[in-house]
Amino acid sequence: MSSNTFRSQARSHRRATQATFTTSLGSPCFTGSVGLVICALMLGGSVGCQPPSASAPSEFPASPAGAAAFVEAAEEKLLEAWVRAERAAWVKANFITADTELLEAAAYAELMALTRERAQGSARFDGLALADDTARKLKLIKLSLPLAAPSDPEEQEELARISAELSGIYGKGKYCADEDPERCVDLEQLSNIMAESRDPDELLDAWRGWRTVSPPMRPLYRRFVELGNAGARELGFADLGAKWRSGYDMPPEAFAAELERLWEQVRPLYEALHCHVRARLVERYGEGLVSAREPIPAHLLGNMWAQSWNNIYELVAPASRDDSGYDLTALLERRGVGAREMVRYGENFFSSLGFEPLPETFWERSLFVKPSDREVVCHASAWNIDMQDDLRIKMCIETDAEDFITVHHELGHNYYQRAYKGLPPLYRDSANDGFHEAVGDAVALSITPHYLVEVGLLDREPGSEGDLGYLMRMALDKVAFLPFGLLIDQWRWQVFSGEVTPERYNEAWWQLRTRYQGVAPPIARSEADFDPGAKYHIPNNTPYTRYFLAQILQFQFHRALCETAGYEGALHRCSIYANPEAGARLRETLEMGRSRPWPDALERLTDQREMDATAIVDFFAPLMSWLEQQNRDRTCGW
Repeated sequence: MSSNTFRSQARSHRRATQATFTTSLGSPCFTGSVGLVICALMLGGSVGCQPPSASAPSEFPASPAGAAAFVEAAEEKLLEAWVRAERAAWVKANFITADTELLEAAAYAELMALTRERAQGSARFDGLALADDTARKLKLIKLSLPLAAPSDPEEQEELARISAELSGIYGKGKYCADEDPERCVDLEQLSNIMAESRDPDELLDAWRGWRTVSPPMRPLYRRFVELGNAGARELGFADLGAKWRSGYDMPPEAFAAELERLWEQVRPLYEALHCHVRARLVERYGEGLVSAREPIPAHLLGNMWAQSWNNIYELVAPASRDDSGYDLTALLERRGVGAREMVRYGENFFSSLGFEPLPETFWERSLFVKPSDREVVCHASAWNIDMQDDLRIKMCIETDAEDFITVHHELGHNYYQRAYKGLPPLYRDSANDGFHEAVGDAVALSITPHYLVEVGLLDREPGSEGDLGYLMRMALDKVAFLPFGLLIDQWRWQVFSGEVTPERYNEAWWQLRTRYQGVAPPIARSEADFDPGAKYHIPNNTPYTRYFLAQILQFQFHRALCETAGYEGALHRCSIYANPEAGARLRETLEMGRSRPWPDALERLTDQREMDATAIVDFFAPLMSWLEQQNRDRTCGW
């Protein structure tokens, strides 16, 4: 289960280098200078915190009644620990000092030790005929740890040390050209080069430079896999990858097949976008650097990992660009819309759907503006401190279009959190780990010109002249991301299962990137390199499939809500603002939390029990038609 805090996925290069780690409850959390300590504590390692002894699992008999009592006691203890950890995390994020970092570390140490103990204790009830509710909660306890340490204390300590070291290598990573300390640059600086430069030599140097950081991770990661698999097997899973795939209310192998089915639905759209982008890059850089028939060199796509391509929009944009007839940032500035009023717009969106207004404590306790007297974590996040009504967001809001959209996204998390507050603690989460992000993103898809007219920010709705430019920007972000969002865990699952041995780590990585993304390394790579480690989520063991699912689900949600609202027209121009029927359907789905298998929640919202990527195809249909015309005389594929 995920914690009650949700951090926004970065959408632009200025936010792309923020570092997160994943708690044992599955949600991303920010690291401070004590982040490495916390990452160790996550594993329940021997770093100064002993597991709680009250209501130890052994006190409950291995019977159906014992299992039910165990679950009830575990929920009570876990809820207390979640709230304590959340309060400590909030204070640290808003008052970054050595003391608050240590307080957060201590709270997380207690939480992680408790979670590990309960997860391991739940195994004593395996094989019993249990009530469905009890069995579901026991499984959720087991799945709450993305990394379960082995029971052997020495191996626990070793895994904690390795995890901290992997995270530290990444977090402290710098590229020092010619080994000159005065010329060292960090990931943020390198990412800015990738986003802004059009000099292929400069881009190659930045791309190669960041990948000098990760080779020392290789032997550590090999041992990390061995220990992580050992912990997963103690909980009854074949390996760590099987454990992750077991969190989706279907057998692990069925879930893997489901991902491939979804990818096949969207692959033609991605390949059409890839074909057009490659052709434009050939025009820009020449066939000596970019082949019109081969994978795209990974350093030319505007992003350190080629996971989104929006930074090269100017190179690939339609001739019409995005002449939408308005500039949202300018509209907000002209009206003097401040940070708090930006949030009021978001609240008004949900109120128009029939949701209750946010509590007064939200306005008293949230952080909207970066303080001038202290350091805070500015990355946008949504919180529910007590898993009841203490909702908050934490953002250093700027008056621009990006933050206007982000506010609506973050409030999507808050309204979801409040909707399921009446459920038992283990069910206070989204239906699967892709749902929470998808809800926020689906709401953001309703920020259309029609919505801006309705709330008085725009005088009239412009015509469709600029739609191609808008859709291209969206596709470079959301469509381009899809294969990357899929392959990260594909690689890890193959590593965890032993299908990919340590001797093939880098080879297998680039095989997957070529197969799914159609990108290739710009220079020769070997097993002396460890390019997977150059992506934060690998050394920090953050599951990644959730982001692929969120990209699929947000469009499926949006289409279903637009249909419920009775909208007829191009899907990308639909807004569900002020439609109570759509609001009621959304609210009923959110109230289900994780109390039922996710297909039940999906059916309630969409009348479908399967995830369906055809909604993305519908959304981008005008762009797809244009891409097909552009690609008519081109050779597509790789």
